[in-house]
Amino acid sequence: MTVETNVSAQPAVETKTVTQTYLITGGAGFLGINLTRYLLARGHKVVSLDLADFTYPERNQVTVLKGDIRNAADLGRAVQGVDIVIHTAAALPLYSAADIYSTDIDGIRTVLQAAYEQKVERVVHISSTAVYGIPDHHPLYETDKLIGVGPYGEAKVKAEEICQEYRDKGMCIPIIRPKSFVGPERLGVFALFYDWAKDGKKFPVLGRGNNRYQLLDVEDLCAAIYLAATGDCSKVNDVFNIGAKEFTTLKEDYQAVLDYAGFGKQIVPIPAAPAIWTLRFLEKLHLSPLYKWVYETVTEDSFVSIEKAERVLGYRPQYSNKQALIRNYQWYLDHVHEFAGQSGVSHRVPWKQGALSVAKLFF
Repeated sequence: MTVETNVSAQPAVETKTVTQTYLITGGAGFLGINLTRYLLARGHKVVSLDLADFTYPERNQVTVLKGDIRNAADLGRAVQGVDIVIHTAAALPLYSAADIYSTDIDGIRTVLQAAYEQKVERVVHISSTAVYGIPDHHPLYETDKLIGVGPYGEAKVKAEEICQEYRDKGMCIPIIRPKSFVGPERLGVFALFYDWAKDGKKFPVLGRGNNRYQLLDVEDLCAAIYLAATGDCSKVNDVFNIGAKEFTTLKEDYQAVLDYAGFGKQIVPIPAAPAIWTLRFLEKLHLSPLYKWVYETVTEDSFVSIEKAERVLGYRPQYSNKQALIRNYQWYLDHVHEFAGQSGVSHRVPWKQGALSVAKLFF
């Protein structure tokens, strides 16, 4: 299957022509490494701060620091000589509530305080569309009410409030709210689907799958972050939704991956209500690979307006949902031997299949 890529590239907009030094918190993560490559390709210097090891081939091109964003001393060391901080580090929803609150709330305050004390030019904060909770309308706009679901959503809302505290002190802090994003190095929940596609299995979706569920390619996210990092602060010191411009229904978009896999398999709709009750039960037993915000929203429309980012940032996404998913799936096929047997709760490794490993036998 040939996948055509939208030829409309990101605009070559950069207000600064000099080499700058960027600190990426969470630099060893999925977004962190993609952003590192994006910045290196544009001639910038990169400092990575992460609790995890930076194991990528780019290690010799990056200043790698191992540290915790909750530790003021680690941040104080990391921001020395830095022009711009991009804050991607976060504890994801499968982490414990205590880790989520301390990392996503205490952590950002530590990051912003260190940047403030060192007079760092700006901090780009990567938030999430999880701040909108389970909405009752679409598309979602940046001005919509924020109602976080669960510890992760709640922490992301609080983190944005802390950003505003430091804006009030005169800092420039663009906030990016991306949809779920995929691309090279992305595993996590998407690895569950890719594993089934690779093995020639059908794939179940909750409900009929006719809802529109917007995704985002990590390359487009990196471009949006860069636009926020280099644009006029009087314009970009704001909040921006980021997502794909072209997307169809959940069933159609995910079917594109099964078609690409080449086994002739189809997406299989399953009744939503009993499946959701089952997942709630399995989650209590720690046997579900999915968390509440995923399975409670996957049957509904989920898309944001990107008009503001297009208008203010000059954001021009290159990849549709289908293109992003297939690009990520092909990367998965090319690298699956590297993470065989690995599992965890971050985007860098596949999530445990849990009870789905049994369900897979019937598809």
